[in-house]
Amino acid sequence: MSDETYQLISQAVTEGEDGRASELVAQALKAGLPPLEILQRGAVAGITRAGDLWRANEYFLPDVILAADAFKAAMALLEPHLRQGGGPRLGKYVIGVVAGDMHDLGKSLVVAMLSSVGFEVIDLGIDVPSARFIQAVKEHRPAIVGLGAYMTTTMLEMKGIIAELEAQGLRRQVKVMVGGVPTSQEFADEVGADAWGKDALDTIQKATALIGG
Repeated sequence: MSDETYQLISQAVTEGEDGRASELVAQALKAGLPPLEILQRGAVAGITRAGDLWRANEYFLPDVILAADAFKAAMALLEPHLRQGGGPRLGKYVIGVVAGDMHDLGKSLVVAMLSSVGFEVIDLGIDVPSARFIQAVKEHRPAIVGLGAYMTTTMLEMKGIIAELEAQGLRRQVKVMVGGVPTSQEFADEVGADAWGKDALDTIQKATALIGG
């Protein structure tokens, strides 16, 4: 029964049915299924599938937005339970998609995964100007700041943000990660980032390593 439940949650997220996703997650929690498994085998599996369909040109932006909304609806119920799961807090992680970029799918997945392993995530959203990233670093003093870009036309925003962190004397106190479809390890090296997140799982592993977790 649990396998079927996870599959139904995954399907609801992929198909962008936010009400159905919330209802199924609530039922799964009430049945005593582990929140982390509901996240990984249900919600994460669903949003990952939506991303695959988008890259295969079978999904378009409206489909992706609906899937992201369903994923967020599932996460709204799961997050309090994931936080109760115990384990040490790994530190603060400020994350956002750079200015000019409106894609939310990849970031939503990374935010969920970071939260599930113990990071306190400050999600700045999409289309975030450089000044807002800088202000968030000053205000929250995170261990890591994550910069996302999903179009080649917005990638260079990351270089400007890192340069501004340097200019304001903040760069040494925070690790910088970059990620998104057009990015690469070569690009991360070029802009002076500390790490590149190839995908959500890779981001979690490298973020944990950066802070010595």
